[in-house]
Amino acid sequence: MNHKPFAAGPHTRTTTTAVTRVADGQWHALEEDLVVGRGHAMRRPDGRLFVSIDAWHDAAFDQLADAMLTTLPAPLYTVADEADLESRAGWQRAGFTIRRREWEYVVPTDPRVTGLEAISPPPGVRTVPAGAADEDLLRAVDRAIRAEVEAGAGWQSMPAEVRPRCEGDTIIDPSLYTAAAAPDRYLGLLRLVTVTRRPRIGLIAVRAGEQRRGLAWAMLADALGRLHQCGIAAASAEVDQTNAAALALFEGIGGKRTGSSLELAR
Repeated sequence: MNHKPFAAGPHTRTTTTAVTRVADGQWHALEEDLVVGRGHAMRRPDGRLFVSIDAWHDAAFDQLADAMLTTLPAPLYTVADEADLESRAGWQRAGFTIRRREWEYVVPTDPRVTGLEAISPPPGVRTVPAGAADEDLLRAVDRAIRAEVEAGAGWQSMPAEVRPRCEGDTIIDPSLYTAAAAPDRYLGLLRLVTVTRRPRIGLIAVRAGEQRRGLAWAMLADALGRLHQCGIAAASAEVDQTNAAALALFEGIGGKRTGSSLELAR
């Protein structure tokens, strides 16, 4: 939440704040024709409705939240940097509670640091680098893994980054994916987005019956090794604090926690 200092404190302010819905999913907080806050609502591909507010002060935040929550259907979700205490407090005043915490990691790419230089896929499996994966096989393993998740914890348990989509359109950009391949099918996949300031590992997933065989390690070794060859020293990743296997995976290759984000729900 971005704050602009005012001479008067929040309890002595006399300026009237008016909230207006300016478009579908967009609200403005105005004081004397000056925009002092903006609110947004967006439905994610998994069907959940996420809201965000950027306000100069608590009063504008609270009035935007009240206007949005009066209009929008529950349940609602939002994401906040855990270090941003003001934003977190604002959402909690609005009735949101913490649903999940994700640790943010910086992961080295140098195989001598990660310990992945000696890692290779198990017998009968090979890694397919990003940009070389077969789209049909990639979509097939993606749908299979998603079906396994839906049959278990369900997509409501997954972070917003993991996007369920209609059958036949589960892969946004095949060039982003590294795969673990058996002779007749793919067993796992890793999505790496490189257009951000620091390349971001958005997803690592392996079919339930193929887990604990080292496939995730092998895909990481391939993806991070290629980044290192391009002169990129580190990548980023977010891991749910309850996912012990993923935490062990990233910490085992030298990943360092740099912060955390919260998903809150109302």
